Amino acid sequence: MLGWYPGHMHKARRQITEALPEIDVVLEVLDARLPYSSANPMLAELTQHKPVLKLLSRADLADPVRTQEWVDHFDALPDTRALAVTTTQARELKGIPKLCHALAGQVRADRDVRVMVMGIPNVGKSTLINGLAGRKIAKTGNEPAVTKRQQKVRLDGRVALIDTPGVLWPKIEDQASAFRLAASGAIRDTAIDYVEVAIVTAAELAKRYPEALTSRYKLKALPAYAANPEAEAVDADGPRRLDLLALAGFDGHAILTEIAAKRGGLRPGGEVDLHRGAEVLLHELRAGKLGRLTLETPADIPPEPAVEDETPDSPTDS
Repeated sequence: MLGWYPGHMHKARRQITEALPEIDVVLEVLDARLPYSSANPMLAELTQHKPVLKLLSRADLADPVRTQEWVDHFDALPDTRALAVTTTQARELKGIPKLCHALAGQVRADRDVRVMVMGIPNVGKSTLINGLAGRKIAKTGNEPAVTKRQQKVRLDGRVALIDTPGVLWPKIEDQASAFRLAASGAIRDTAIDYVEVAIVTAAELAKRYPEALTSRYKLKALPAYAANPEAEAVDADGPRRLDLLALAGFDGHAILTEIAAKRGGLRPGGEVDLHRGAEVLLHELRAGKLGRLTLETPADIPPEPAVEDETPDSPTDS
């Protein structure tokens, strides 16, 4: 199971908890390509059930049909609104202050609506804040965890944004989510097995968007997954990687091998450089070169675990 929780994220969580009593609305920035996996499962605990605006960023990279499904899903939740945006397009951001006021309800006339901006690393929070402010305030970058401390930004429309460092949770329980986060760049590439992530991603893309792969990489076929006990990679804490490939139904290893061979990864003697294939696939996925893709739908959300009834049985008459 993938774990990732550097020291500055522990500090960020403490800062968020301390600031929350003064906050009216939480603005959670999600990656529109993986709205479930990029949502922090600790949000309800951290935010103390504050109203939440779910902002699906990078909507220009996501499948628009799937994005609308996610907006409808979030809008059906209590005290929650959702909006899909391209964080670099100022015109799409204009309605955010009004939505924050609507979610906040009544606040004192002499103060702004206080909005805390939260999100995982590298999800576009800083780009969003710069777009809302109309100027460069927050530092941006492609590496996760660029923002290291809280920043406060006052907007027109009597809204004060409190930016926070990107926070991942101590242990990512859903292994499929862990691979999707890694594929999106939310986790530093140096902290993951690059080739393993690309293999699983190739299988997922073959299942969801086969034409994106065959067209981009001129692949004639996408081989189906077939169990190979000798090639199993066991994760002691959770599902095997091959379990995810079996669920996808495609052989991600074979697909990645062909991508590598077609994109400069063929070594003398016919050996294929899988790391080269992984670099090509993940870089082009993140850059949107495979088209507008979404890696999960609301139907992929795992069911809530059943809560056992601990009520003792009623005593029976003897």
